[in-house]
Amino acid sequence: MKLKDKIIDELRTVIDPETAMDVVSMGLIKDLTVSPENNVSLKFRPSSPVCPLAFPLALEIQKKVKNIPEVKDLKITVTDYQKAAELNKLLQDELA
Repeated sequence: MKLKDKIIDELRTVIDPETAMDVVSMGLIKDLTVSPENNVSLKFRPSSPVCPLAFPLALEIQKKVKNIPEVKDLKITVTDYQKAAELNKLLQDELA
């Protein structure tokens, strides 16, 4: 199985409690790329600009992807969210 497929499968386990749907089915994961060195980059677009669950969902996305042994590096960028700068900083700090 390709690493990208493993990541997508893992992200399907991240469930938005308000909709009971996973973040992949909801279309909240954009531009998922995996480099030849297994560095992963993706964009997370919360379901609304003021989504109350954006922080816990982003942290869960990060945790799930980081726990895949083949992933060497991870960059998540939050877009179209009122507190995107704050959340992006938190995600970077979590990886440090």
